[in-house]
Amino acid sequence: MYSFKTWPNKAGRLLLVAVTLLSFGEVKAQSPRTTLNFDKGWRFHLGDVKNVESTSFNDQQWRTLDLPHDWSIEGTFSKENKATPEGGALPGGLGFYRKTFTVPATDKNKLIYIDFDGVYLKSDVWVNGHHLGFRPNGYISFRYELTPYLKFGGTNVIVVKVDNTVQPNSRWYSGSGIYRNVWLVKTNKIAVNHWGTYVTTPKVSAAAAEVLLSTKVRLKMSSSSNVTVSTTIFDAKGKAVSTITNNDINLSDSISTVNQTLTVKNPVLWSVDQPYLYNAVTKITQGKTLLDTYATTVGIRSFVFDADKGFILNGKPLKILGVCDHHDLGSLGSAVNTRALERQLQILKEMGCNGIRTSHNPPAPELLDLCDKMGFIVMDEAFDCWEKGKVDYDYHLYFKQWHKRDLEDQILRDRNHPSVFIWSIGNEIPQQTDTAALRIAPELARIVHSLDVSRPITTANDRPNKNNQIIKSGALDLVGYNYHHQIYEKFHDDFPGMKFIGTETTSALETRGYYEMPSDSIRRWPIGDSFKHPGGLGNVVSAYDNVSAPWGSLHEETWKLIKKNDYLSGMYIWTGFDYLGEPTPYSWPSRSSYFGIIDLAGFPKDVYYMYQSEWTDKTVLHIFPHWNWQPGKVVDVWAYYNHADEVELFLNGKSLGIKKKQGEDLHVMWRIPFEPGTLKAVSRLNGKVVLTRTINTAGKAAKIELTADRSNIKADGKDLSFVTVKILDKDGNVVPDAENRVNFKINGQGFIASVDNGDPVSHDPFKASYRKAFHGLALAIIQAKEKGGVVNLTAESEGLQGASVAIKVK
Repeated sequence: MYSFKTWPNKAGRLLLVAVTLLSFGEVKAQSPRTTLNFDKGWRFHLGDVKNVESTSFNDQQWRTLDLPHDWSIEGTFSKENKATPEGGALPGGLGFYRKTFTVPATDKNKLIYIDFDGVYLKSDVWVNGHHLGFRPNGYISFRYELTPYLKFGGTNVIVVKVDNTVQPNSRWYSGSGIYRNVWLVKTNKIAVNHWGTYVTTPKVSAAAAEVLLSTKVRLKMSSSSNVTVSTTIFDAKGKAVSTITNNDINLSDSISTVNQTLTVKNPVLWSVDQPYLYNAVTKITQGKTLLDTYATTVGIRSFVFDADKGFILNGKPLKILGVCDHHDLGSLGSAVNTRALERQLQILKEMGCNGIRTSHNPPAPELLDLCDKMGFIVMDEAFDCWEKGKVDYDYHLYFKQWHKRDLEDQILRDRNHPSVFIWSIGNEIPQQTDTAALRIAPELARIVHSLDVSRPITTANDRPNKNNQIIKSGALDLVGYNYHHQIYEKFHDDFPGMKFIGTETTSALETRGYYEMPSDSIRRWPIGDSFKHPGGLGNVVSAYDNVSAPWGSLHEETWKLIKKNDYLSGMYIWTGFDYLGEPTPYSWPSRSSYFGIIDLAGFPKDVYYMYQSEWTDKTVLHIFPHWNWQPGKVVDVWAYYNHADEVELFLNGKSLGIKKKQGEDLHVMWRIPFEPGTLKAVSRLNGKVVLTRTINTAGKAAKIELTADRSNIKADGKDLSFVTVKILDKDGNVVPDAENRVNFKINGQGFIASVDNGDPVSHDPFKASYRKAFHGLALAIIQAKEKGGVVNLTAESEGLQGASVAIKVK
């Protein structure tokens, strides 16, 4: 069998590093394809420079850095930045990247490519002075061939121009720069083409699964050639479970297609609870020479969307319990980091989430790799606009010329991911009311179906009515609803026989740790309202589930409908995490959103536990708010719970009564006058205690506590440890109104990548060695260097007992 590894943990770039002669005794063992991470050692300059593409240009005074890189996140928040607060209030600009590299003379008979996973925005690329191309889409992955322009055995220079000067070009924070990974790929002149395999599992049963693999083989030679193409499917332990070989394949065209059918007996099916993955490794040989190896991740599963029963996975009904998320990683900006993505997904999984919508653009490949491995149902979205734009300089300027290429590249790149279940060809497209949709939507659907027929197509419609021209076009397999929960139960009347998906739901708003009473007073936050921050900065929202955007709903409102109607296949909540930009109502001083179930720093808001009580089998009892108020103030105490039939609340040992959910209730509430002390909740089932939770009145801030989410990280220059900072009183209670400035010191084999606290109004820099606490919490993100050892992080604040934490790097 093969011994293989990924670089770096990417299914589409699985490298064959050894061939066991016991299995392939007559095939010469060699490395016909290599994929090298190309992130290290770039030089960067922000601002315009002339003749930068020339190989003789002197870049020695430029900053040296490693990719991925987002220069906007390093900037200063300002209302005057062209991105506006809606775009995150951070600077854009014009940036240049240069890298000097060598390619061994021994590679002169190879084909050399450079792959960019994403560059924001409007990239031009040169190698040795030759212009390779221009891509305006900031989210698409693309490749250029370098071979004709390289100096094998000599020095080569690659230059990337990134132009994010003309703004606003986004309705959320985009970031700027080469913010995703870059790869150098070397192949023989006969090799599997870029994104060259297509795998489907059309027949799946407990006894056997049929796996169809279509492989595009590229021939870049003047004469035809005969080759053998063989594919072996390996299970998760690396054991071969199915093999097929096609002999004497004649390659006479530049691209030839080889179709293969394999059978996997007794397959382990991919599901959200058991995301089991196989690997299909394709070999191209000529005689005894191995020309190429190419690996494709395979997840065996069957699914269908039913007009009456909703979503069915592997023969069993399943609600899609999803969230929408933008691509930024909070204080890290848009620069992709696998561990940061993994942490987000782990927090969501713990909540019970099983779906991700990549709003509103193709995601980083690493996100889909993680969704494959962790079990998420992905709606992979292409466009936020078509020919009509939403802001002055967005993608509508390039749609006519580039939509076909960009959409094809997205489908080709992502179609083998078992986590991808739905293609979305647009979000809240202005042409929903325009007959142009009758032309555009079917064209986009044809492009998708020309490359993948295994998944349904939808659009996210904020006008889901009978006059919607996209729906009338007949291009959609699923009718996507953005909001309008009031008419969910009219769906079959409006669209008989059609299938539903909640593409974007809810849009409730909360500021973590801030509470206003009465909590049962529902407010639709209209544009222009001013909610005052305790520090006088403006714009805070109560963390009870009682505030939503005017177009949206409360969390409980929508979930109750989705929960009780089978034909409502599922929902993607706006949003899982707070994100930079779009600070409804787009008013300064806010610079990030309030929509998240989890704040920008990754700290759950209270409603997180409502979903956990509904979406998981975990036993939950969560009570809030904090218990620090003015004496006599009437306070609403909420409890989310499950696996129990009642909750009793006690204050300083005195019972305040038993509450039980009635009907469709998702929480219980007590309205009580505050007195300091201990608030205790006890949940019971049939009279037996299930869980107990207490909240104490906190005293004066006295000390700092540091807790690392991971005490061991890899010495790879990229791995992260997220350190939670808590401000505690002398008894260890979090002080809910603490805003102490915490100063960090670090030494050893790591550095502070960024800091945060989840406050949407804070204008302090993310790239800093200090952070004020927000409602008692802050965050420091520690990034490993490339040498093993220990990182020591120390936190200090005036008048408080400091703290430290050690993280091993190996």
